[in-house]
Amino acid sequence: MGAFLDKPKTDKFQEAGEGNGLRYGVASMQGWRVEMEDAHSARCAGLGSDERLRDWSYFAVFDGHAGARVSAHCADHLLDAIVAQEQFGEDVIKGIRQGFLDLDNKMRNLPEMSSGEDKSGTTAVCAFISPKGLFIANCGDSRAVLCRNGRPAFSTQDHKPGLPSERDRIVKAGGSVMIQRVNGSLAVSRALGDFEYKNVKDKGPCEQLVSPEPEIFVQERDERLDEFLVLACDGIWDVMSNADLCAYVRSRLQVTDDLREVTGQVIDTCLFKGSRDNMSIVLVVFPGAPRPFAEAIQAEKELDATLERRVKEIIEQNRDIDYSQLLLKLDSDFEIEGLPPGGGLHSKRGLIEQLYKQMLPDRADTDMDTFN
Repeated sequence: MGAFLDKPKTDKFQEAGEGNGLRYGVASMQGWRVEMEDAHSARCAGLGSDERLRDWSYFAVFDGHAGARVSAHCADHLLDAIVAQEQFGEDVIKGIRQGFLDLDNKMRNLPEMSSGEDKSGTTAVCAFISPKGLFIANCGDSRAVLCRNGRPAFSTQDHKPGLPSERDRIVKAGGSVMIQRVNGSLAVSRALGDFEYKNVKDKGPCEQLVSPEPEIFVQERDERLDEFLVLACDGIWDVMSNADLCAYVRSRLQVTDDLREVTGQVIDTCLFKGSRDNMSIVLVVFPGAPRPFAEAIQAEKELDATLERRVKEIIEQNRDIDYSQLLLKLDSDFEIEGLPPGGGLHSKRGLIEQLYKQMLPDRADTDMDTFN
């Protein structure tokens, strides 16, 4: 689970769509990890054949570990498992909970799981959005954050073994928490899959070392103040706080309405901030979100022009400067104003790299490979 590449794999998967008065964007990147284990789902209109769900939407992020099999299976089947619950139509919370448990139980019988050949697992964070409310379910340490009126108004809780309630369940199941991990190994205390941690006799599915039970939250929608909902894996949250990510996304929405571009910039910025994990983000934008406006677009252009001028000045003064020295020099330039909140200079690394390559092509590749 801890293997890394010599260089990050920076190709991105991106998509966008709209429906039911919502817009969404998705971006994911393998990054430094040897394998891409994340998966996601996005359904903006119509959930299954039930006419009552035609104006509902569903979004989810799955952060796999020890392989990608379980995360991919959940991306394909969790929605169906939940909607298929008879009680979902009467009690959404009970339907979501039972859908998680049923899917987890059925996955045990997949040949590679029952044989022990595949030991993978995944976190899951998903959101059902109705015209009037949000139903958000979390199992593990992927996270959902709702930005309302310019600031984080709600977030899910990461399920870590060190939490008192999680530790208590683990100990009662005969396990231990060492170095903040289940039995010194697994860094999350709730997940789908991970069946080697779910074999304690005389204990129910939610009483095992690792529980598949989601924590479910309900939020009423506020059409005037709700701006956007972010679902993302810990590769994002490892390097950005809830407040930082909300501020950064808001600043991007003020300069572009291309949600592929916005989510792609989030992924790139998190890579430059030092994330070593797979990274996935689903951004769901409500009608009350900021829109691009002329002053913000012009300020962004002026910021880029300022950075370009400053990079050229620094390199012309010292053509032996290496890439890391250039970044340190720029970082000490207090006159650079208007950097995106939450992203800072990291969010402009793509531009800086491009300029460095243009001005010092003979040394750029070696220099920047060493830096990364």
